[in-house]
Amino acid sequence: MPYFAHESAYIDQPCEIGDGTKIWHFCHIQTGARLGTHCVLGQNVNIANDVIIGNRVKIQNNVSVYTGTTLEDEVFLGPSCVLTNVTNPRSQINRHRLYERTILRRGCTIGANSTIVCGIEVGAYAFIAAGAVVSNNVPAYALMMGVPARQHGWMSRHGHRLQLPDADGIMVCPESGLRYQEVNPGELRCLDLDESAPLPEHLTQGQLTYDSFKKENP
Repeated sequence: MPYFAHESAYIDQPCEIGDGTKIWHFCHIQTGARLGTHCVLGQNVNIANDVIIGNRVKIQNNVSVYTGTTLEDEVFLGPSCVLTNVTNPRSQINRHRLYERTILRRGCTIGANSTIVCGIEVGAYAFIAAGAVVSNNVPAYALMMGVPARQHGWMSRHGHRLQLPDADGIMVCPESGLRYQEVNPGELRCLDLDESAPLPEHLTQGQLTYDSFKKENP
């Protein structure tokens, strides 16, 4: 099906918007932007020139994605998170030629009001906590918290903090039951799924209610 855009949204041409994408109130899609299929853009989202956005990306309210940024499939951007594209901006100096490349890999989550300093890569399925300031590359599956952000453990693809490994070095997601292991120092992998594949359909729906999950995982 074609994409949907609210009547208050501005969409500059030419740009590319995939089928099933929804663009809500007061958004602005600028020339040359490329949005994949089945994305959701909340209110007041700005997508700058030549930004590349994958499929099934969700961007919450009041977020600007600047030129030089690439969002891979299934990235989540929380409300009012901040992305940049120049390390040393000055109002009186034109630095358009110094835009830096920022890559948010597949499935990562950027929490509300967090800041991603330009020129870095956030690994697949990493989880940036609300309010964190990230200024260095982030490993896949890493949980990053604080100012400046530091790693505080690992997160599963379902977004749950993984507990300490068992005697075999295995960590299990409490919701999905998927197993994870640190295959090299600082490198986590899911043992049960293809890293490059989307979640199987039966795992895309929450397995527990919030109340039941909190009861089992206090």
